[in-house]
Amino acid sequence: MTTRDTPWPDGTPCWTDLVVPDQRMALDFYGALFGWDFAEQGGDMGNYVLCSIDGRQVAGIGEQPQGQEMPSAWTIYLASSDLDKTVAAIGENGGQLMMPPMDVPGAGRMAIAADPTGAVFGVWQAGRHTGFGLANVVGTDVWNECMTRDYAAAKRFYGDVFGYDFEDVEGDFTYAALKVGGNIVGGIGGMGDETPAEVPPFWSAYFGVSDTDAAVERVERLGGTLVRPAMDSPYGRMATVTDNQGAYFLLISVAPEG
Repeated sequence: MTTRDTPWPDGTPCWTDLVVPDQRMALDFYGALFGWDFAEQGGDMGNYVLCSIDGRQVAGIGEQPQGQEMPSAWTIYLASSDLDKTVAAIGENGGQLMMPPMDVPGAGRMAIAADPTGAVFGVWQAGRHTGFGLANVVGTDVWNECMTRDYAAAKRFYGDVFGYDFEDVEGDFTYAALKVGGNIVGGIGGMGDETPAEVPPFWSAYFGVSDTDAAVERVERLGGTLVRPAMDSPYGRMATVTDNQGAYFLLISVAPEG
C-alpha cells in the first residue's frame, strides 16, 4: 500500500482520469467494479468527479464537453513542480502540446501533451490536489507504462524532459523501467508486431484486483469487453479490458494487505 498527501516527485505518474460521453454510466461501472466512492466537484469544476477508497483519492472521471467528439480514454498524468518549464521542454524535445497549461482553481495546474511518437499524457503541477492519495492496492492504480512504435525516440524524449533513468528489462521484448531518484515509477516499451496497425502509441493504467479472472467476468457483466485474455506474469496475473464506453485499461492481481 502506498499513501501520500504531498506532491509526487517530478516525472512520477501521479494521477489518472477518465473522460467519457456518459459520466453516469462510468460511475455505475467503476463503482461496481472497484467499489469506489464518488464526490462531485460541481459546475465550476466541470462536474468532475473524484473517486476514492476509504477517503483517499484514487482517480477522476469527467464527461466530454457537448459537441466535442473524442475517444473514451484514461489519461496518465506525470508530476511536475514547474509546469511551464516542463511544457517548454516538451516542445524543445519534439513533443506536441494538445492542451496548453491551465489553472484548476485551488487544485493545481495541468496540460495535455503527446510525445514525438504520438502517445498522449498529462502533466500535473500540484496545488491542493496532490494526485493519488492511495495506490498499489486492490481498486487503485498500481502501474503505468508508455507503449510506442519508436522506442528509442520515446525513451530519449522522456529522459530529456523528465530526467528519468532507465533500467532495461530482459526478455523477448523491448522494455525498460522508468526511475526517479532511484525508485521505479513506471515503464516504457516497444509495441510488438502483433499490435494492430490502427492502435496508436499510448500510456496505460493498471488497476489492482484480488482475482483477475473474477474481475474480467465482472467487467463483462457490467458491459465491458475483454481485449486480451488473462495471463500470468512475474508481476501478477493480468488482462486487458475496456469499460462499457470503450476506454482501455488493464487489470493485474495484487497480494492482499497483510
